[in-house]
Amino acid sequence: MSRRCFIRSLAVAWVGIAAMATSASAQDECPNKTVRLVVPFAAGGVTDSSARAIAEKLGARLGQTIIVDNRPGASGNLGTDAVARSAPDGCTLLLGFDGTLAINPHVFQKLPFDPLRDFEPITKLGDATLILVAHPSLPANTLQELIALGRSKPDLLSYGTSGTGGTPHLAGELLQQRTGMQMKHVPYKGGGQAIVDVLGGHIPLVYTAVASAQQHVKSGKLKAIAISSEKRTASLPEVPTFAESGLPGFVVDSWVGVLAPARTPRPIVERLQREIAAVLAMPEIRDRYAMLGIEPAGNTPERFAAQLRADYERWERVVKQAQIRVE
Repeated sequence: MSRRCFIRSLAVAWVGIAAMATSASAQDECPNKTVRLVVPFAAGGVTDSSARAIAEKLGARLGQTIIVDNRPGASGNLGTDAVARSAPDGCTLLLGFDGTLAINPHVFQKLPFDPLRDFEPITKLGDATLILVAHPSLPANTLQELIALGRSKPDLLSYGTSGTGGTPHLAGELLQQRTGMQMKHVPYKGGGQAIVDVLGGHIPLVYTAVASAQQHVKSGKLKAIAISSEKRTASLPEVPTFAESGLPGFVVDSWVGVLAPARTPRPIVERLQREIAAVLAMPEIRDRYAMLGIEPAGNTPERFAAQLRADYERWERVVKQAQIRVE
């Protein structure tokens, strides 16, 4: 190699290294050293709480202030779109939710964002375990008894959820598609009112997060049919999974994760994943997530992206078969 070619190659290499260093330190250039974590729902729910639980410690590790920015509206679509339109510099992040990213594209006629194209998945924070619970008067105590009841008396059963197009709603639809049983969906404007109505005997079943139902199961005011996670939950260890109850492969969790706008530099994505995973490994954070009914994750961007795509495709099939639409 000639001296001139060697010098030129060295210069190109240094430019590449400098570009990577600039990308890696881009977070240090956020205005007022502030990173916004946009939660596309109102404050107070499990999704919002999962973000607030990690914000302070993540900020300390990054040397930044993490501001949890609640931007509710249109079933999470408004806040999600705001992040999709933000600069890809690591200063604006999305608290992603499976309902918004994997379900909404199929139940809404048109969305302003594409969840598979407009975001860089960083890591999954965790899975919120879902549970199917019943009023004690329901003449079914196990999943198989419930399935038999739903087949023999198709007009008897109804199940409440936090709303049309949410993960619990689609879990109920998937259950019917897998088993041939029939249940009427009763949507509420939140899981709290659905719980109140099943406690009062106004509806026989509710599909909801474990965190919302566990105190009533423990007190005997509700009876648990099964949880739809891969393994039993520590908060209700006596409740079997759907798979254990004779429905192999039936796993439906409601996950939350962190994403950045598309084209965010890879060094930023990788650093955020490492720091979030380290926070999720802290005992106090794991305890906090346990109270929320969330199993912490902290997986790689690739694994999170793969799950997003797989859930996107799975719920597309369920929505088409059930003909679900949100106006």
